[in-house]
Amino acid sequence: MSDSVTVIAPPGVHRRAPVALGACLVSFAAFWVAQRVADVSMIDLMVYRAEGATVRAGGDLYALRATAAGLPATYPPFAALLFTPLTLLDAATLHTLATAGNLALVVVFVRLSLRLVGHARVETVWWVAAVAVWCEPVWTTLRYGQINLLLAVLVLWDLSRRPGERWAGVGIGCAAAVKLTPALFAVFLLVTGVVARRRHGSGGPWLRHARVAASWFAAATAPAAAVLPYDSWRFWTHVVFAAGRVGHAEDTANQALRGVLARLLHTPEPGALWALTAAVVVVAGLGVAVVAELRGRRPWAVAVCAVTGLLASPVSWSHHWVWCVPVVLLLGAPGTRAYRALALGTLLVFSSYALWWVPHGPERHELHQNGIELLLSALYGTAGCLFLVIAGVSLMNRNPGGTQAVTKE
Repeated sequence: MSDSVTVIAPPGVHRRAPVALGACLVSFAAFWVAQRVADVSMIDLMVYRAEGATVRAGGDLYALRATAAGLPATYPPFAALLFTPLTLLDAATLHTLATAGNLALVVVFVRLSLRLVGHARVETVWWVAAVAVWCEPVWTTLRYGQINLLLAVLVLWDLSRRPGERWAGVGIGCAAAVKLTPALFAVFLLVTGVVARRRHGSGGPWLRHARVAASWFAAATAPAAAVLPYDSWRFWTHVVFAAGRVGHAEDTANQALRGVLARLLHTPEPGALWALTAAVVVVAGLGVAVVAELRGRRPWAVAVCAVTGLLASPVSWSHHWVWCVPVVLLLGAPGTRAYRALALGTLLVFSSYALWWVPHGPERHELHQNGIELLLSALYGTAGCLFLVIAGVSLMNRNPGGTQAVTKE
């Protein structure tokens, strides 16, 4: 006679996921309508398409000036090769597919972020995605047709692998080949491995992870150099060092330290002061990330590394800050009143759109901001710096308010 017991779920449990899914779909539908009402240009997507067309035509990639705004190509040549299929679609179809694809990536990004902090329940994914899509960095990513969510998904997918897994490193390497900033995650893995080897005699998993990332970066970059030798030479010897090609440092949308300092000092180029500040932030941020990783605190390590890169980069447009999603979830994970308040405050910062409340535009009003305007236009950078401080302080506790990484389904 069987002793098996049938467990009956409490009433309402089976309805939670469908209700959450329905709320997410309603939110996404409203978002889609709002984007259409706003008549978004997806201007960056059009630049990507123009890059693909230039490659197909055999033109000079980094002499390109696309759209009415005259925007240049700024990514490595490998990215332009990936953009060539975009030329096969008309603009309207491309806009539709890009919006749908990015909305799907929002869900994947949220799921990976929740998985990172150890709270990957299905209904939670839908609820968080329904809210996250309205955060300013996510809204602006879709508005411009940007690839931020794709790159973040590649990195998070990679860092949710166990160190030493066969595919660990592939995502970071490919993301860095498309856009250089994710390479900081490979540097983080390398430094962690070196420190672990010196302390404990073995840093193999992290060093292997970093090597795989570097190998995949090379595997993507080398063929691009073979196909586009002139453009590759131009990029790696000149364009990569020309931060001014991307836009004015003081632009309100630039939430990196360089942008904050340019506005604070009322100068188009903060120069040595920015270089020194960025160097300090990189050293401190990587130090905190490495300590977190070696203590088994990968969620904090990943978030700190991402924020460090955003702060230290010459330009971090507001839409680059999609990493606010895992940061908010990480701060809210411990469940204490203090951390919940921090999570709520961070969510409000990135959902306020406050940086756009100040005068901005081609007249370069940002060089003449007053105190209140300076504060509003530095919200993301300030929030990023505060997060690094919180992370450093939390690591002083033997069991700080964070979670262990969830690395397996």
